[in-house]
Parts: sequence; C-alpha cells; structure tokens
Amino acid sequence: VHVKAIDRISYAVFCLKKKAEVVNEYQQSAKDTGSPEVQVSLMTQRIKYLTEHFKAHHKDRHSRRGLQALVNKRRKLLTYLKGKSHDRYSKLIKSLGLRDSY
Repeated sequence: VHVKAIDRISYAVFCLKKKAEVVNEYQQSAKDTGSPEVQVSLMTQRIKYLTEHFKAHHKDRHSRRGLQALVNKRRKLLTYLKGKSHDRYSKLIKSLGLRDSY
C-alpha cells in the first residue's frame, strides 16, 4: 500500500468523524441532517479547509471556483434562515464566528 494512499484514507476517516461531530452539534433533532444550521456549519467547515488549502496551492483555480460556489450557497442558506427565524440565524452566526452581513 502506498504511503499517500494511507494518508488519503486516514484523512477521509478524519473528515467523516469531523462531519459527524458537526452534525451532532448543530442538529435540531436526533435524525436531523438537512436543517439550514447543519448545512451551513458543514459548508463553513469545508470553506475553512479550502482556505487553508489555497495558502499552499495558490494557483489551484478549479478548486477556487468550487469555493466561490460553496460561499454563495452558504450565503443563500443564511439569507433563507434569517428570513425564516432571526433567532436561529443570530445564534448560528455567533457560534460559527461569521459576520452578520446577509
């Protein structure tokens, strides 16, 4: 087995564990995986990872396009949540450390 393959597998397992932690923290009920809070928190985690990725790989334009799409998707979900329930919105952005710019 190649060393890089082991690194990718261990990273994938780490991502699954991290995703489960995030879902458990922000879910509204026991089987909730699709609420705006869960989706935004997962997107924020992925955005933070990609931001770190670009510090080392500044010429990776294809992933940067994906990052922009992810940021736009998160913005739309936050706008939806703000219109639906301002209390949940403000609690979420405070816990994620985001600015109230939506």
